[in-house]
Amino acid sequence: MSSATTRGVEKVQQAGNSALTQTGNIVQLFIDVARNIFVRPFQLREFIQQAWFIASVTILPTALIAIPFGAIVSLQTSSLIKQLGAESFTGAASVLIVLQQAAPIITSLLIAGAAGSAVAADLGSRTIREEIDAMRVLGINPIQRLVVPRVLAMVLVGALLNGLVCVVGIGGGYFFNVIVQNGTPGAYLASFGALAQLPDLYVATLKAAIFGVIAGVIAAYKGLTPKGGPKGVGEAVNQSVVITFLLLFFANLIITAVYLQIVPAKGS
Repeated sequence: MSSATTRGVEKVQQAGNSALTQTGNIVQLFIDVARNIFVRPFQLREFIQQAWFIASVTILPTALIAIPFGAIVSLQTSSLIKQLGAESFTGAASVLIVLQQAAPIITSLLIAGAAGSAVAADLGSRTIREEIDAMRVLGINPIQRLVVPRVLAMVLVGALLNGLVCVVGIGGGYFFNVIVQNGTPGAYLASFGALAQLPDLYVATLKAAIFGVIAGVIAAYKGLTPKGGPKGVGEAVNQSVVITFLLLFFANLIITAVYLQIVPAKGS
């Protein structure tokens, strides 16, 4: 075997070992966060501040994304359903898509992109300034003091943003279907219950909460382990967003598959 091939194999092995190590560290951080949730005193002030900050940077972008997304869903489903001759189910199909997929995905993207990057940058700057080490020296657990409030804030704001996306997305779809495509308001509203059901809203909220946990833990891990000073903080922020996006879409696939197996479709 040539030296170039040997070096290539070694690099692949190092990359695999690094990925496995990071996966183990992230799982360990998740366990530590879950354990420290019940440690008193709970950092209520930090939790409220972080929840307010995350909400302030995500509410407006979420609403602005939900409006065109709901419009696109309504326009596309209406066009397809007209070809099938089932115009009365336009509202049901639009609501089902927004509830099950659009709302959790939009929420996850905003939580990971806006809130997750901010958390990673904040914790990363604290780490390179050695504030985290100073807290440990003083006997203060940084996970209980800093990480837990941020993760819980992401969970709370994620669930609330999911509800916002549902309302705005369905409202946008209704507007474009009725005003732009000359749909019937009564038929659109009456068809809500034809395909959609209450468990769809439950699983969407559960998805948003799980996505908040994933985004919070990944952002906290990358923020607590930057390498290379300020440049490393920027790289950690980018890595946290990319890794979170990948995990969120993978988690969405698993949750959706399990949900469709457990909860039968309405009318089936």
